[in-house]
Amino acid sequence: MIDRQLLPRIEHLLSQSPAVALLGPRQVGKTTLAQALGARHSPSVMLDLERDSDRAAIAQPELFLPQHRQALVVLDEVQLVPDLFRALRPEIDADRRPGRFLLLGSASGDLLRQSSESLAGRVAYAELTPLLASEVVSDLTSLQALWLRGGYPLSHLASSDEASFEWRQNFVHTFLQQDLPSMGVRVPAETLRRFWVMLAHLQGQLFNASQLAQALGGIAHTTIARYLDTLVDALVVRRLEPHWVNVGKRLVKSPKVYVRDSGLVHALLGLATVRDLQGHPVAGASWEGFVVEQVAAALPAGAQLSFYRTAAGAELDLVVELGTRKFGIEIKFSAAPKPTKGFWQALSDLKIERAWVVAPVERRYPLAPGVEVVPVQALQGLAEQLQSGG
Repeated sequence: MIDRQLLPRIEHLLSQSPAVALLGPRQVGKTTLAQALGARHSPSVMLDLERDSDRAAIAQPELFLPQHRQALVVLDEVQLVPDLFRALRPEIDADRRPGRFLLLGSASGDLLRQSSESLAGRVAYAELTPLLASEVVSDLTSLQALWLRGGYPLSHLASSDEASFEWRQNFVHTFLQQDLPSMGVRVPAETLRRFWVMLAHLQGQLFNASQLAQALGGIAHTTIARYLDTLVDALVVRRLEPHWVNVGKRLVKSPKVYVRDSGLVHALLGLATVRDLQGHPVAGASWEGFVVEQVAAALPAGAQLSFYRTAAGAELDLVVELGTRKFGIEIKFSAAPKPTKGFWQALSDLKIERAWVVAPVERRYPLAPGVEVVPVQALQGLAEQLQSGG
C-alpha cells in the first residue's frame, strides 16, 4: 500500500471529533485507506452501503449502532442512505467519544449538505485526492508517469500506459453510466460526456456557460451551470474562483475550470502516451491543472485558493491566503521557467509575501528575492513550512 499523506490528518481528526467525513471521487482509494485505519483502531466494523447485505445490517440503526459503541464504525458511500444521518445524531449525542464514525462519500455536495444539516458540530471533514507527487514521485521520469496516467491508484499502478489508458476510459464510462445515476443525477450520460470532453479541451480556461451552451446545441446557460455543479460535486472537476481585492483595476470575474485528474484529461482527449501528449495544445494546460491539484492537496485546513487576473495583463496562477498572509504560485511547463511581466505586476498589486514558480525541475533554486523555482514534489514541504510560520 502507498503511504498516503492524508493519513496522519485523519488520525488527528478522529482523535478530536466523534465523526470524520472522508470525501473523495470514486476509485481514489478511500476504502483502502479506511481499511488501514480500521486495522489501527480495534475493534472496527466496516459497512459498504452499496451492498444490499450491509444496508440490511444497518436498516435499524437505533439497534445496530449502540451495539458497536466501542468500535470505529466505517460507513462507505454513506450519501446513498441519507436517512442514516438523522440516526447518527442521537447516537453521537449519547456517546460523544472521539473516533466513533468514519463516513466515506463520493459526492461532496450531497454529503456536505446531509451531514451539515444533521451533524453540525459533530463531524470534521477531509478530502482524499488522487495520488500526489509527494507520495509517489522520486525523479522526473516518475513525475512524467504520474502526470500522464493521473493519480487514481489503479491507473497509476497499471502494467503499461496502454492498460492505464484503458482503465481510465472504462472509469469514465462507468462513472457516467452508473455512478452518477446512483447519486441521483438524471442527465443523459452522453450529454455529460460531451460536456466533460469540452471542459478537457478548455482545461484551465475561464468558464463561459453561454459559449458551452451553444456548443451543446443551444441549451440554456443555466443548464450548463447545473452540469458543472454536478461534476464539481462529484469531485472530478474544480471550479477555481478569481481573487477579489480592491486594487483599483478591472478584474476578471469568471472562474477557471479544471478537470481535476490529469489522467482523466488525457483519457477524455484520447491521449494514451507521452508521445500523444507531446506537442498537443492541451499539454501546458494539463500540466497547470496537475499542479493546481498538488497545491490544493498540500495546503492546510482553512487556506484559501484563487487566481488573479486583470484586464491590463497582470496575472498569477494561484493566490494562497493563510489568514492575513498572501503567497503566490506561478505554474510553468518548462525546465527553465521565466515568469512574464504580468507575474511581477501581480506580486506588486497583491503585496505577495513570497512566491514560487512550480516547474518540472529536479531541484529548487532562487529566481529573485522572495521568489523561488521549485519542483512539484516539494510543495508539501513548502506548505508545512508556511503553516509553521516559516
